[in-house]
Amino acid sequence: MRHRCKVPQLGLPADQRRALLRSLATEIIRNGQITTTLTRAKAVRKEVERMITLAKNGSLAARRQALAYLYDKDLVSELFREVNSRYSDRAGGYTRIVRTKRRRGDNAEMAIIELV
Repeated sequence: MRHRCKVPQLGLPADQRRALLRSLATEIIRNGQITTTLTRAKAVRKEVERMITLAKNGSLAARRQALAYLYDKDLVSELFREVNSRYSDRAGGYTRIVRTKRRRGDNAEMAIIELV
C-alpha cells in the first residue's frame, strides 16, 4: 500500500527520478508544452509550478534556487523576465494537463502538459 506517500515513484531510483523531473520541467518551460505519460505529467506539474512561483517571487535567493534546479541558465533568466507579465494575476494553476490517445508501445495513457 502507498498510504501517505506523496512522491510519485515512477518506477525509478531516486537519482534517476530527480533527473527525469528536472529535464521534463526544463523542457516544459523552454517549449511551453510536451507530450509524455499521464503519470509523469502529474509528477512534473508540481515542479513546474514551483519554478514559476519562484520566478514570481523574483528575489536573488529564488533565482539561485531555480538555477540549482533547471538545467539552462539562459532559460532561468528568461523565465524571471517574462513571468511577471504573464502570470501576475494568477495565484496558481500555471499548467494544464490534457489527456490524449494511447500511442506508446506499452499502451500507457499519454497526456500533453502545457503552460496556461
